[in-house]
Amino acid sequence: FQVEGSELKKIRPNSRVYQRYYLLDAGLQALCWEPSKKESDKARISLSSIREVRTGRNTETFRTSGVYDQISEDCAFSIIYGDIYESLDLVANSAEVANIWVIGLRDMTEGIHLELAIKLIQGVNPGVNSGKVEHRFKELQRLRERMCELTIDNGSGLEDYSENKKLTARNERVTKQEFVEVFHDFCTRPEIYFLLVQFSSNKDMKLIQAHEPSEKGREQGYLSLDGFTSYLTSAECHLFDQEHSIICQDMTQPLSHYYINSSHNTYLIEDQFRGPSDISGYIRALKMGCRCVELDVWDGADEEPLVCTGHSLSPPLLLHCVLEAIGRFAFAASEYPLILCVENHCSLRQQKVMWQHLMRILGERLYTDPPDEEASYLPSPHALRHRILLKGKKLVPSSDGEDGEVSEEDEGAEIVPPKRFQLLKELSDLVNLCQSVTFIDFPTSSKSQKPWEVCSFHESLAVRLASENPGDFVNHNKHFLSRVYPNPMRIDSSNMNPQDLWKCGCQIVSMNFQTAGLMMDLNTAWFRQNGNCGYVLRPAIMRQEVSYFSADTRDTVPGVSPQLLHVKVISGQNLPKPKGSGAKGDVVDPYVYVEIHGIPADCTERRTRTVSQNGDNPIFDESFEFQINLPELAMVRFVVLDDDFIGDEFIGQYTIPLECLQPGYRHVPLQSLTGEELPHAKLFVTENTGKTD
Repeated sequence: FQVEGSELKKIRPNSRVYQRYYLLDAGLQALCWEPSKKESDKARISLSSIREVRTGRNTETFRTSGVYDQISEDCAFSIIYGDIYESLDLVANSAEVANIWVIGLRDMTEGIHLELAIKLIQGVNPGVNSGKVEHRFKELQRLRERMCELTIDNGSGLEDYSENKKLTARNERVTKQEFVEVFHDFCTRPEIYFLLVQFSSNKDMKLIQAHEPSEKGREQGYLSLDGFTSYLTSAECHLFDQEHSIICQDMTQPLSHYYINSSHNTYLIEDQFRGPSDISGYIRALKMGCRCVELDVWDGADEEPLVCTGHSLSPPLLLHCVLEAIGRFAFAASEYPLILCVENHCSLRQQKVMWQHLMRILGERLYTDPPDEEASYLPSPHALRHRILLKGKKLVPSSDGEDGEVSEEDEGAEIVPPKRFQLLKELSDLVNLCQSVTFIDFPTSSKSQKPWEVCSFHESLAVRLASENPGDFVNHNKHFLSRVYPNPMRIDSSNMNPQDLWKCGCQIVSMNFQTAGLMMDLNTAWFRQNGNCGYVLRPAIMRQEVSYFSADTRDTVPGVSPQLLHVKVISGQNLPKPKGSGAKGDVVDPYVYVEIHGIPADCTERRTRTVSQNGDNPIFDESFEFQINLPELAMVRFVVLDDDFIGDEFIGQYTIPLECLQPGYRHVPLQSLTGEELPHAKLFVTENTGKTD
């Protein structure tokens, strides 16, 4: 409205009234009027010179004017400006027009509302604490008051003191000068400023148009510091290479050539001893891209089979409810095959009910074709899209085609020897590509085992085999699927380190998804590298027939070129307090660990120095170099900790496969202990990889 302008009456001390057209210039820098006998550059009042916008007939000019009684109080207003406090006395055609001019000029000259100022700053730096911003504004206003008090004590600047007193008394408004100062305090990062100077000669217009907030900068092809910050914090500069956010690996190789995201005791949402059980455990795991879930099925009341551990206080779930949830979400996150690991503890009568539920609920999605007796490998994930595979016991083929006896598959069998039980023929027929067999030893199993037969290893046995027979274990897993489940003594549902088993080529390492921490961070990050589809192609050296790789190697890997990883941790942004550290106040003393996880030769960690009392934008500026001997199996983990908190000092972490790193300057979004992204909390790093000499 003010840029378009309006007609106003100007009152002069001699009682003369002039009709003028008043407007703001396009740059919102000055109030102009026309017609005028003055030169155009003088027929203007700079907004920066305006001292006050006063409502009503409240100046000497108004009070001594002969037309005072003819002027409506609601339509009159005065602009006090300049070093000698001149007044421009105006009358609008209506109270509404006068009000618009008064409000508009006051907003531009007296500053902006404190709440709006805070929101503007948070718009550029969303992670900044509003309380800290408000405190900084109050600090500046108190400083201004003290400066004014010093001025009046010296007997000068009475008008300035009066004006400043008026400004600082407006607790809910801030001046432009105050806003600019606080904006720079909270939104200007020195490390980004130096980068902008370094790269300022590169004018990428597409980048400028997408990220430069000022219209002038976009028109003239300039990228401001705010625009450059916007670019560096955008998805384009994420550490994670977005090419890996979709399926980017060959999905036509045999099933045994992939790591498969696998859940243990999927029905539990806390520890396995106390529970509780909930169908949401299956839904959550499937939505996270899990491709192998577990069902321990036992006899229930009213001839309805139940899913539970069978030896804990966890309440059971009805099997048909679990299957219905699996049926709805089986392919919500991935089209590739879903494996159901069924531990069958039911009587024949309830096995019949189990079979009926499977057929009714999962139906044609169940893979029931018999395996190819001539095949040396299993089919590929691509060939098995939208199919559900049952892993379980299988009856030995017999001429009578009747039910038969098999040994019970039980994860507690290492503690209590497995019993034998009657298996329903119809259930046995549903198990084809994942038939459970007992591992004997590498020479025997590797010679006699069929590609569609799966051995399950409890964690302790698998770790021992990885230590004593690392090369044999890798070669065994070139043809056969191996499933590893946590030691039954882990009643708190803690997790094993999946990389201890992945390095041996074990495809199905079952994790307690309900238990947060380092091990689940590794698992979640690992399966993010192939569109989170639940399948990750194993390193070539673990798939090739003629290759030999020992999982226990502590040196370079024959046939694999090592890589040098250079990481520089530059700074952090908006680092929160550790959980549970409320008594410590808002201050954190952060430091960063950079960890490498992979084969033994690659596992190492380095840490930065501690930055004292700065969680908003701590500058670390430290560089590290790592030699990675098997890049295909390596992960990088950034962990931020608080050096001044006793107990759980964890602030945030981010874990990423080496293959997914984008080189260059990148922001790292930090995650909480339970895997949720911490709002606006980031690390700023630069990294690159290259071959060793």
